[in-house]
Amino acid sequence: MRKARKPVSDARAMQIAQVMHEAIRAWQAANGQTPAPSWGRAPKWMKEATVASLLWRLENPDAPASAQHDQWMAVKKADGWTSGKTKNGKKKTHPMLVPYAQLPEFEKRKDALVNAIVDALR
Repeated sequence: MRKARKPVSDARAMQIAQVMHEAIRAWQAANGQTPAPSWGRAPKWMKEATVASLLWRLENPDAPASAQHDQWMAVKKADGWTSGKTKNGKKKTHPMLVPYAQLPEFEKRKDALVNAIVDALR
């Protein structure tokens, strides 16, 4: 069982969210994907999704990546997003909006990396 952790301040949460976002951009570039815009240029919905993922991880530090993906998928679907060939914020389509078991292995590794970053920086 983990020891209770000190809550993360809002300012620290925003710093961690930015690191998460930039790590994902680097991961995308390293895997031949078009990187998301930098944090400073990212659309509001993208930043909100990153912060929501961070907060969920902080509240559920022992949850597997599959649970986080399920949570992310539920939030996206509730906001009108559907699975699509490309990620498009205007059309609200995302290629990874599929059950965790159907994700490509590189995407599962990215999710594990992001969780490790949050765990290390909290």
